[in-house]
Amino acid sequence: MRIVVSGTHATGKSTLISDFARAHPEFTALPDPFELVGEELGTGSFIAQLRVSAERLLDPDSSGPVIAERGPLDFLAYLDALGELGRAESAADLVRREAPLAARAMARVDLLVLLAPGDGITVPAEEDRELRDTMATSLIEFADDPDLTGPARILELSGTPAERLTALEAAVRAQPADRIG
Repeated sequence: MRIVVSGTHATGKSTLISDFARAHPEFTALPDPFELVGEELGTGSFIAQLRVSAERLLDPDSSGPVIAERGPLDFLAYLDALGELGRAESAADLVRREAPLAARAMARVDLLVLLAPGDGITVPAEEDRELRDTMATSLIEFADDPDLTGPARILELSGTPAERLTALEAAVRAQPADRIG
């Protein structure tokens, strides 16, 4: 089973993944691609992170259950948000160019978890709230596009960390047996 936990910055993705992985050691937890790319945020960084997130989902050598922090749709949404905010003139072209790779990778995902912004999570003042809110809107729009999400079931989560974990575990239990493992 392949799970991708998506959401804008400061929505509790790391907490949910950590809690889930601790309770389900059979799952390999994949870190936020930002930790692997580590560049200053901008179009180049988002494209690099999109490609890292896609490549690890497409890796033919990966087997067993995986829970990944962020997937390609996250970075399409960040690129789209940069365009919406007038921070990147070529953002729409970049989204169109990278969408096929994102769709191929998402075709390998069984469960896409979308975390809503807010839910009692304190967002530090230095966070780019405008980008955060615009990205969250773009992510929901991309998640509504079956050409991008493929066969993935979509689970929108809100609430406390414990409520989110309970809902994720219920969704995993409800997954057809041929998609687990």
